[in-house]
Amino acid sequence: MIKELKTLIAVAREGTFAAAGNKIGLTQAAVSAQMQRLEAELGVELFDRKGRSAQLNRMGHQVLLQGQELVRQFQSLGTTSVGLPADVLITLGAIASVQRSFLPQALAQFHQRSPQCRTRVVPGLSMELVNQVDSGEIDMAAIIRPPFSLQSDLRWTTLAREPYRLIVPADMPGDDWAELLSSQSFIRYDRSSFGGRQVDRFLRETHIPLHEVCELDELDAIIKLVANGVGVALVPETTPHHEWPAGVRPIDLNQRTFHRDIGLVHRARRSLTEPVKLLIQLITEQVLKKP
Repeated sequence: MIKELKTLIAVAREGTFAAAGNKIGLTQAAVSAQMQRLEAELGVELFDRKGRSAQLNRMGHQVLLQGQELVRQFQSLGTTSVGLPADVLITLGAIASVQRSFLPQALAQFHQRSPQCRTRVVPGLSMELVNQVDSGEIDMAAIIRPPFSLQSDLRWTTLAREPYRLIVPADMPGDDWAELLSSQSFIRYDRSSFGGRQVDRFLRETHIPLHEVCELDELDAIIKLVANGVGVALVPETTPHHEWPAGVRPIDLNQRTFHRDIGLVHRARRSLTEPVKLLIQLITEQVLKKP
C-alpha cells in the first residue's frame, strides 16, 4: 500500500493522473489502476470523477494527510536506535529573510519546550514552498503572501507587513525616488518571486523608464550590489534591515509605498499536530516581540 500512497501524494501534488505519472515514471492508466486498487483496499472513494477529470474528495484529502504521515514513518524505519522512541519531525519551509530574522529564536524556544521533536527547515521561494505545503511535503511555510487565493484547506497567518524602499548608495545625492529610478542603473528583484512581482507591478503602474543591469532574488546580494555602486533597487525593509548597512541609504516612497506581507501558510488547525501548533504559536509570539 505504500506504493499506492506515494502515487496518491504525487497525484495531489501534480494535479492530474497524467502529470503524476510523468513525474513518477508511470502511465496514466497505471496511476488510475493504483488509485482504484487503493480505494478498493480502503473501501472508500477518494476522488470525485467527472469525465476524464478526478478531484480528491473530502475522504481523499483525509486519506492524503494520513498517507503522508505513513510514508514519512515508513521512510524513517531503521533510522532510530533500538528501544528508543522515534523522534517527531516537523518540516518548515522558510524564505531566506525569515531564516535570518525571527525563525532561529522561535526554533530555540521550540526545542527547549519540545526536546522529543526534531525540525527541518527547507529553503526556497514562496511559490515552491506553498506548493509543498499544499502537497503535504512540509508541515508549514513562512513565506511572502501569494497574490492568489489559497486552497480551501490551507490557512494564512500574517506575521509582518514590510514596506518597500528605494535603496541607493550611501553617497548618492537626492531624495526624489522617481528621478533616481529613471536616471540610475536599476537592480531588479527577481520577477519569478512573489516579492519581485510586486516590484514589477509597481514599476508598470508608475511608467518610469529604467536602465536595468541585473536581476536576482537574494535580497542581501541586491543590497551589496547597491552598496558597491552598481545601481539602485526597490526592496522590502525586512526585519534584519531596520538598520540598513552603512553602504546604502533608504528612500521613502511616500504615498506610493507598497508592502509585502510575511506570514505562515499551513493546514486548518484541526488537522495539525500539537507540536506544529506550538511552533506556529512560538513563531507568532517571536514576531510580536520585534520592535
